[in-house]
Amino acid sequence: MDRRAKEKDDDTSAKERPTLKTLAFMTGLGVTTVSRALKDAPEIGAETRRRVQLVAKQIGYRPNRAGVRLRTGKTNVISLVLNTEHELMSFVSDIIYGVTEVIADTPYHLIVTPYSRSQDPLDPVRYLVETGSADGVIISRTQPNDPRARYMLERGIPFATHGRTDMGLVHPYHDFDNYAFAGEAVRHLAGMGRRRLALVTPPVGLTYYDHTVNGFADALSEVGASEVPFNTVSIDHTIEQIRMRTAQLMRREDRPDGIVSSAAAATLAVVAGIEDAGLKLGRDVDLVSKQSSELLHLFRRELFVVNESFRLAGSELARAVLGWIGGMDPGSLQSLSTPGGVLPYRG
Repeated sequence: MDRRAKEKDDDTSAKERPTLKTLAFMTGLGVTTVSRALKDAPEIGAETRRRVQLVAKQIGYRPNRAGVRLRTGKTNVISLVLNTEHELMSFVSDIIYGVTEVIADTPYHLIVTPYSRSQDPLDPVRYLVETGSADGVIISRTQPNDPRARYMLERGIPFATHGRTDMGLVHPYHDFDNYAFAGEAVRHLAGMGRRRLALVTPPVGLTYYDHTVNGFADALSEVGASEVPFNTVSIDHTIEQIRMRTAQLMRREDRPDGIVSSAAAATLAVVAGIEDAGLKLGRDVDLVSKQSSELLHLFRRELFVVNESFRLAGSELARAVLGWIGGMDPGSLQSLSTPGGVLPYRG
């Protein structure tokens, strides 16, 4: 009976989460010393810090999040707010990879806060702020006058946006230069002799819609090409909708001989629509598309691509949020990546 009770006690102990007291016992140090060593406090010797941190890693010690919040008012959580119905292809996995790569060596953890098409995009942000669930927030699908950014600025919540706003308010962001992308795509197609160009746009109402459309229009004027309107779809439409409407467009007498696409997923549908209309990519029409992974040339070698890295975006957004939490000026935490040129298939 005594032996069984002892075995039960041993099992219970094995399942208990290691605490500062556990670390103190195992290292022969005081709880306060252990706590400071884990925080790399300079008054603790380097060898002591190394030993404490090694033991902590070996036994799987993690700070109790509830306790940290009680002591410091912090959660050690960064929340990435995503509309998962709209985010296609590799966006979600790549941006999460980029964020976690940056926070891996910090006390911070990432949580993904999803919301649906039917929800107000402000709802998940309001929940995070009102419940104090995160120290910092990352949002995407940024609008020129974005109520989420204004809400968090008014409440002093560190955040970063994937995309820029146009509210005259300073906040951290990372963006891709979509004005430059559209311009480079138009100039490339014009250089191939294409004169009637169509654009598959980002979703209307998002900031990068304006950047893309303006870059497209300005480049058309620059090269003397004309636009074939294609405003019945955006990259937010379903694959089937884009395929069907592309086929309708390409059956017209005044069809485009060049297309610029704002996303790889839409490009798959556009190519299907071109082929449904009995036309051949690279002969009857050329297409320049953004992509975030090495996918499109595996699909059709005739495509031309411009690469955008969502991993880089995730990394830059994480650095921006951590920087603001750490007291840096929000205006210094803004970054813009530029296109690396229009690329053909290289074998």
